[in-house]
Amino acid sequence: FFFAFFWAFFTFSLTPVFNIGGIWPPLGIEVINPWGLPLLNTILFLSSGATVTWAHHAIVGGFKQEAETALYLTLTFAVYFTTFQFLEYFEAPFSISDGVYGSIFFMATGFHGFHVI
Repeated sequence: FFFAFFWAFFTFSLTPVFNIGGIWPPLGIEVINPWGLPLLNTILFLSSGATVTWAHHAIVGGFKQEAETALYLTLTFAVYFTTFQFLEYFEAPFSISDGVYGSIFFMATGFHGFHVI
């Protein structure tokens, strides 16, 4: 399922066609700075993966209190991640109706968010 979104992204970004102006991103699209909120969200996402792995190992080892701590930390990261993702959506300088760029961005990140939740 997600393969289709990656396929679309790589098709349009590596070989932009004439109907989007032959450039990527298309003219008129102001992209989101990847070093701001997206970087923070990536750190939160990877950290939640580490803490859920920590919880798994604590459960397997029989360390209930440690597992609870790790799961609460994972949940905290998830809430912040989701909040920041919605903030990024509302502050994005483009929308899903802004051609292929907006469509790929919102569909890929949106479905990924629903998949994670």
